[in-house]
Amino acid sequence: MSSANRNPNALPVYVQIAELLIRDIAAGRLIDGERLPPERDLAAELKVSVGTLRKSLAELEKKGMLERIQGSGNYVRETGTQNSVYAMFRLELPEGGGLPRADILSVDHLKKPTDLPRFGASDMGSRVRRMRYLNDTIIAVEEIWLDESAGLIDRQLLSDSLYRYYQHQLGFWITRAEDRVSLGMLPDWTPPDFTRPAGETVGYIERFSWSEKPEPVEFSKTWFDPDRATYVQRLK
Repeated sequence: MSSANRNPNALPVYVQIAELLIRDIAAGRLIDGERLPPERDLAAELKVSVGTLRKSLAELEKKGMLERIQGSGNYVRETGTQNSVYAMFRLELPEGGGLPRADILSVDHLKKPTDLPRFGASDMGSRVRRMRYLNDTIIAVEEIWLDESAGLIDRQLLSDSLYRYYQHQLGFWITRAEDRVSLGMLPDWTPPDFTRPAGETVGYIERFSWSEKPEPVEFSKTWFDPDRATYVQRLK
């Protein structure tokens, strides 16, 4: 049992299943032209009802990532748009893919510390600390800062996808991001049930994110266990 608080605003199950399939397609675990298992078998494998699975498949069909042929089955169309909730989440399981989710550790409204790089127009911001999973595997801890000028983050409304929260609750979306990948020491607030202790060196990502404004509105730091996750950037 995690010491963090399980997020009560997780994405609907059918959206989670759709996102899992999208990430499997992006990772090459499902290839263009591949026929998916029969719906009853796939629903049983994913531990959802057939009705829920069909809603998920309808989402993929709308995105052009699935062709449903009457009497034949459901076929992957990798050339479709990958308009995924997690399109900018670059960490994957070693074998590829995996559904991202998060335990919220804390959400605070604070003055930006002096050791943060410059971003946004305000000296205040919302700070979110989370522990991240792919499927049920703990992979990372992260700290995200959103500039106050972009809005305040309400913990009670926060979903697993922060960028989806920005769109639906704050009225803006992230249009681009810049990642800087290196090594870093796990912070002193690392939960005791994380895979490695505070102070140990792991994979490290710093990200600046932009909306429509010229200056970045978000800065984040992610520490990930390289034995459990890989940073992947695909160019298409």
